[in-house]
Amino acid sequence: MNRVGKKRVLFDSKNVSSNVQNGSISLASTLGAQTSSENAAIAQGLKRQSPELLDTLIELYQHRLLRYLLFLTGKREVAEDLFQETWMRVLLRGAQYNGKARFDTWLFTIARNLVIDLSRKRVMASLDEMSEGKDDDRPFEVAMSGPSPLEQFQSRENCAEVGEVLLKLEPSYREVLVLRFYEELSLEEIATVTRAPLSTVKSRLYRGLATLKPEMEQLRSSRSHAEVGI
Repeated sequence: MNRVGKKRVLFDSKNVSSNVQNGSISLASTLGAQTSSENAAIAQGLKRQSPELLDTLIELYQHRLLRYLLFLTGKREVAEDLFQETWMRVLLRGAQYNGKARFDTWLFTIARNLVIDLSRKRVMASLDEMSEGKDDDRPFEVAMSGPSPLEQFQSRENCAEVGEVLLKLEPSYREVLVLRFYEELSLEEIATVTRAPLSTVKSRLYRGLATLKPEMEQLRSSRSHAEVGI
């Protein structure tokens, strides 16, 4: 098997990117309850730099990882470059994963750090503020008993619309919504990935959901007017 490198094609970029952007990838397609024994096995394999394990992990997580990077950067080419770099880091720094946390939490943390590093070198929407906790840290209790605005909109017909609106949100809100509802991470796991206090994560989730609904309504209204020629 070829070693992972910058030149190695880990995925069909056009196909994967298109599927992610169009919302045709099932949100639960690669999700599953990761047990402590599975995490431990992954940790051991990464310590050995097992190429077979790396291929398996890429196959399982490529769509979720690329989707996350697309939402963070808003640019396909940038997301694809960071996708490759993330797996390089997994290969080279696999010994740092101890198996105590879910592998996807560790994977998204690596990807996020790469986005932050890139944002310091390029003129783009910086994620540095997301690590500085500049949000209002007052705790919010987010009601989760019923479907959230994101879940209400998340049907096969409008996945693309939801993705379009998410890209318009404040980056810190967008990231939390993606990790919570697309990747199904717990609030505590999101706090680990983003290095933010739990209260800040709750605040961003609340404010992101509050912003999402009117943005969706505005998008649909503008498209309805366009269809009737107004």
